[in-house]
Amino acid sequence: MVALAGRPNVGKSTLLNGLVGTKVAAVSDRPQTTRRAIRGVCTRGECQLVLVDLPGLQRPRDALTERMAARLTHELAQADAVLMMLAADEVMGAGDRFIAKALADSQVPVTVALNKTDRLKRPQIAAALESAAALGVGDDIFPISARKGTGVDELANHLCALMPPGPFLFAVDERSDQSRELLVAELIREAAIRRTRQELPHALEVVVGEIDWPRADLVRIRAFVLVETASQRGIVVGAGGKVIKAVGSAARTDLEEALAAQVHLDLSVRARRGWRADEAFLDRLGIT
Repeated sequence: MVALAGRPNVGKSTLLNGLVGTKVAAVSDRPQTTRRAIRGVCTRGECQLVLVDLPGLQRPRDALTERMAARLTHELAQADAVLMMLAADEVMGAGDRFIAKALADSQVPVTVALNKTDRLKRPQIAAALESAAALGVGDDIFPISARKGTGVDELANHLCALMPPGPFLFAVDERSDQSRELLVAELIREAAIRRTRQELPHALEVVVGEIDWPRADLVRIRAFVLVETASQRGIVVGAGGKVIKAVGSAARTDLEEALAAQVHLDLSVRARRGWRADEAFLDRLGIT
């Protein structure tokens, strides 16, 4: 078990998907995209890494973010190793120092991945490595580009060397522990986040109502994008339904690749005020 820790938007989901070999977590340039602790399975020869993409560390503001913070603490306690991710193209700030301090007393080995090095030149990478080392957490720092895959094999081999002996936790061909419904919801949510404004990711969720397979190569999916207010609903729908149509088209492409079938997607938008503070509703969404 390897826990991926780091500030929001440092590339944890991108790295997870790259190691697993398929998309299992929503990826966006918006912070705080990850809500659930999603496990991706990477089997390399005699080693199996179960990577947990943790929610980005943040101060709890409501029931939703309280659950995200509690999940992060729980998963860190269960990990065999921790991978702290940093963004090489950003100044190491208070958030990085806060996480590093929290991990410094960890009872499991901590490795640091300096991501997004493809955006920098050599002198800038060297400076970023010095800043990462100054955080004082972990003995090993790997410069990588999760997006391009640079340095990822070396990082994976290092993590494998840290794993304790034991049986595989998942079958060799498994890629994630999430249900098909959650995978569908994550892919639709990613498409919606990419096509809406900066403030919407925190209020945006996707609920899958029905998945029907009339035949092996065809799946019909009914889902809705959930927001909190009528004005947010207007943003997601867009003028003449332009935005939600674009979301559906983008999501359909990813869904067809993930499900290996033609997808008919019935997508609508609903507003439910205060859903992020509704404990019972969060239970129904599986955000624990």
